[in-house]
Amino acid sequence: MPVANYEQYCQMLEKAQKEGYAYPAINVTSTSTANAALKAFADMKSDGIIQVSTGGGSFASGSLKSEVLGAISIAEHVHTMAKHYDICVALHTDHCHPEKVDSFLIPLIEETEKRREKGLPNLFNSHMFDGSVLETSENIKMSKMLLERCAKSQIILEIETGVVGGEEDGVNNEGAPADKLYTSPEEMVEVAKVLNPIGKYMYAATFGNVHGVYKPGNVKLRPEILKKGQEAVAKEIGGGYQHLLVFHGGSGSELSEIHETLNYGVIKMNIDTDTQYAYSREVVDYMFKNYDSMLKIDGEVGNKKFYDPRAWMKKAEEAMAKRIANACKDLKSDGKSILL
Repeated sequence: MPVANYEQYCQMLEKAQKEGYAYPAINVTSTSTANAALKAFADMKSDGIIQVSTGGGSFASGSLKSEVLGAISIAEHVHTMAKHYDICVALHTDHCHPEKVDSFLIPLIEETEKRREKGLPNLFNSHMFDGSVLETSENIKMSKMLLERCAKSQIILEIETGVVGGEEDGVNNEGAPADKLYTSPEEMVEVAKVLNPIGKYMYAATFGNVHGVYKPGNVKLRPEILKKGQEAVAKEIGGGYQHLLVFHGGSGSELSEIHETLNYGVIKMNIDTDTQYAYSREVVDYMFKNYDSMLKIDGEVGNKKFYDPRAWMKKAEEAMAKRIANACKDLKSDGKSILL
């Protein structure tokens, strides 16, 4: 069906929180990787989130190196293809740091505003503002300003306090102070007080999570941070209010820890590193196995059936789709589409 509208997206997030599961949020950089995500969600009868980072947008635009044009291109592709699948997908943009708000986030919000004036659906369902590099008060102030604008166009805003360690998409937090890796209950309460009256938002609270590649057991998470924060929010706000939490930097996390976070309100988990590896690993395997057919060696002509990029990209997409299918199972979203 078409990309989820605002009501459907809200239904997706609220259903996940109520039933204790989360959506894989897959970073894509091309029509090929976007197709892999769509296939996986459909195969698993899982709704899901497809997202584009600033770096992904830049890559998708080719030699133009335009983060905005690349993000728009991928989003339009997903809008075109999603209507032929029987699950719901939402479109999201990943980490946008303060210095790129005016050059990336605002132009994309404006694109949706223009579309809505013409009676067209939103281009993106949600955007992330990552103000974690700012002082908490300034971060929340900017988040409030952006959510006020987003809410007018039924766009959900994702924010982050604390810092996700490691490195991703050219942003390096490997030297972040240890205390910044853990969001405090006070921060979680303040975010709820300021943002909840304005509109729908998601919240990447940090609990020791780290971007990048790590062996299982090497990432030391403290999911109880989320539990304590949610308890503080419920006590302060009342009415059983809970944040819609987002889990960043999940590579190398133990499955038991991932499942524990689902009990504390995590409804979205970003997946990038693992799907990058799945896609590229299959390409490497194909090249090694078909080396002689891929290259024109010693006057031979090679074999077009093998070096046609569609041959190896198809294998890569299948491998990436398989990894996303596993993520649906791990996050317990399989078989839970709101359309079922």
